[in-house]
Amino acid sequence: MDNQNKDTNTILISPVTRIEGHAKITIMLDLEGAVKDARFHVNEFRGFEKFCEGRLFTEMPTIAPRICGICPVSHSVASAKACEMIMGIKPTYTGNLLRRLIHIGQNVSSHALSFFHLSSPDFLLGWDSDPAARNILTVADKYPDLALRGIRLRKFGQEISERITGKKIHSMGIVPGGMGYPLTEVNRRALLAWIPEATETVKMGIELIKKYQDDHKEMVSSFANFPSLYLATVGPDGENELYDGKLRFIDENGKILEDQLDCAKYLDYIAERSVDWSYLKYPYYKPYGYEKGFYRVGPLARLNVASRMKTPKAQKEFLNFKSLGNGKPVHGTFYFHYTRLIETLGSIEEAEGILKDPKVTDEDIQTIGRANFYEGVGSSEAPRGTLFHHYVVDEGGRLTKVNLLIATGQNNPAMNRSVFEVAKQYVHGKDVKEGALNRVEAAIRCYDPCLSCSTHAIGIMPMVIEIKDHLGETINVIKRD
Repeated sequence: MDNQNKDTNTILISPVTRIEGHAKITIMLDLEGAVKDARFHVNEFRGFEKFCEGRLFTEMPTIAPRICGICPVSHSVASAKACEMIMGIKPTYTGNLLRRLIHIGQNVSSHALSFFHLSSPDFLLGWDSDPAARNILTVADKYPDLALRGIRLRKFGQEISERITGKKIHSMGIVPGGMGYPLTEVNRRALLAWIPEATETVKMGIELIKKYQDDHKEMVSSFANFPSLYLATVGPDGENELYDGKLRFIDENGKILEDQLDCAKYLDYIAERSVDWSYLKYPYYKPYGYEKGFYRVGPLARLNVASRMKTPKAQKEFLNFKSLGNGKPVHGTFYFHYTRLIETLGSIEEAEGILKDPKVTDEDIQTIGRANFYEGVGSSEAPRGTLFHHYVVDEGGRLTKVNLLIATGQNNPAMNRSVFEVAKQYVHGKDVKEGALNRVEAAIRCYDPCLSCSTHAIGIMPMVIEIKDHLGETINVIKRD
């Protein structure tokens, strides 16, 4: 329901925004009322890096999952890898298999949440539909089979963690050297039995988004379409890799700028700059500098950066995605949705292969060691993009410095640019319609941001859009409480 107070020129719009975290958008107009700038503000601060100082580094794989309930496994994996660098050890074969499997489950769960719960209401119900009904509940009413399948796909991803570690959220059991829990044969068979349904659901999602892209080509191709650099993890041959690999940067034309970079050297190539309107910093590719070096991470970046997928069904869709760019990277922000589902399909294929590995139920799951070095860096591909954990310890193994470079933080410059591009397209003057607000928000939803994760808050996700004139005076405020 919309309420407009003519004295304060404030519009209250409900329901809450479909993202995680607290944010607002400021849109600035020129003399003619056209958009001249837009900024995405993140107003949270959490401070994980600071309050972890003084803890034993071996505690971090247990603390790190509490950073985020959506991508706890990525944090735990990156943390365990940083610890293993400090200890100078490698996980066992089976320990590595199980970590990879849990990581796949988390990505499937997160991608299912993003597409089916948070974004599908726009595709299925319409951008200008009643905001009070534009949510997963209405989708469930009008498209019950699809909604149920989306819920069960998310459950499948969480089930992988639960059947190995006993917990769906804030997963435990990922430890330096491997895993703390084995996979039983009963649980292996139960997860394998779920693969056909999960595969069919993802294929339904892919057909849905491809049909939407075909039916709305002009809107999709123009939606926050701008060139940028991209960063992602790849395997030795450039294959898409979410769990363990090396870093690759490409430019806006697809040229490889850096390849097979060790994550431990991330600070040689990535710098961060503070901005006065947000707690979220502005990371950039150092060789290009702050003005030209902003890059994107996440599903769109990973498929732009990759040379191929590892599994046949995902490879087929990957080739179709690549054809959209005619040999160049696909820059349209809307394609985050398509690439998210291609990744999910590949992840399910990979999970099936792991579950069929005869060693996956072995009990040799952890390498034991102690601190041998003073510094460690670990990374993984979280659902939203490349994640880094960087620890420095003293002689007693206590943390003296913790740096977490989160995927949403790395996408911050691109999210700001996306908001600007969509605002230019849909906002004209101070009288903003709700559908335009929804489209501006949708530019952010494409990145599936985790603001609590990246700013280091708890609660619902209100968003405020402020519209300012050419003198900087606020002339309209649109709120979602």
